[in-house]
Amino acid sequence: MTQESLHRVVVLVDENSNPFELSCAIEIFGLRRPELGRDLYDFRLCAVSPRTRMRDGFFTLTGVEPLSALERADTVVVPNRPDVHAPRSPRVLAAIRAAHERGARMIGYCSGAFTLAEAGLLDGRRVTAHWMWADTFRRKFPRVRLEPDVLFVDDGDILTAAGSAAALDLGLHVVRRDHGAEVATAVSRRLVFAAHRDGGQRQFVERPVPRVPDESLAPLLAWAQTRLDEPLTVTDLAARAAVSPATLHRRFRAELGTTPLAWLTSERVALACRLLERSESGIDVVARRAGLGTAANLRSLLRRETGLSPTEYRRRFNSA
Repeated sequence: MTQESLHRVVVLVDENSNPFELSCAIEIFGLRRPELGRDLYDFRLCAVSPRTRMRDGFFTLTGVEPLSALERADTVVVPNRPDVHAPRSPRVLAAIRAAHERGARMIGYCSGAFTLAEAGLLDGRRVTAHWMWADTFRRKFPRVRLEPDVLFVDDGDILTAAGSAAALDLGLHVVRRDHGAEVATAVSRRLVFAAHRDGGQRQFVERPVPRVPDESLAPLLAWAQTRLDEPLTVTDLAARAAVSPATLHRRFRAELGTTPLAWLTSERVALACRLLERSESGIDVVARRAGLGTAANLRSLLRRETGLSPTEYRRRFNSA
């Protein structure tokens, strides 16, 4: 695949953009992938000015492409800024609107949701933003359906993340959507980051720091991940951890922001995706090997997670 034929991701950097989310976009979309034997994206940075001062003057970005780079973008990552009250540049908003009208996919990290809303793209749409700014966002944009307690929201052609580490979660979700679970797992391995945290997990779990640290769930999760094809239940997980199901539920909520059953289902769907990508086994066989029981259950859960049927998913991502 030539560089010209790759999906083009363009990050629009505005005055006082946050370097962290910019770095997340570079890590996910901008790196060469020799471990995969191919690159995944054609990645560009653009800005209104040839010299763009980053947040709090940490550094000045130079040598990037002009705003016209958005005219050829397949995906646009919109700028975020820590001052959510300052209006965005009219030129930036106009360029974002034009790219979206042309059919580009839009990604907003953290306060990037404010940018998308100012551009007029979010009325009636589902989005998320950092929990600290939820009240401000609702006041400024009452017609937008804000979901402030999740890591990220995929609303089709507009995707938003809560910020900070959730930008990596959303980035890996986009890679999974574009290239399949196997490639997303390889990217997460290089990041040394969790391969999959569901977007519906909570952004922030209010929890006092214990005087004696709790025993990590990691050994239990590793044990379960090697037995996903078995009829594991939440009761089985609790027995393995030597706690009651209620205690296990509390620990999952505290450490992972999800429930044991939701985690188990998510892991099984991810395994089913990898099996569909790696082999030509029948759908019934994939469902059994992933611990999902029946082909009907696999179809329902896979469509909920990816928007695709098993046949469509395999056609798109199978490398066997």
